[in-house]
Amino acid sequence: MDIGFTEILFILGLALFLFGPKKLPQVAREWGRTIHRIKREIESHFR
Repeated sequence: MDIGFTEILFILGLALFLFGPKKLPQVAREWGRTIHRIKREIESHFR
C-alpha cells in the first residue's frame, strides 16, 4: 500500500476535525501505544 503526501494530509485533517486540537495529541499517543502493543504481541508469538 502506497500512501502519498496528499492522503496523509487528508487523514490528519480529518483527525483534527473529529477530535479537535486539544484532544488530538492524546488520541495519537493512544494509537501509538496500541500499535506498539499489537506489534509486541505478534512478535512474541513468532519467537
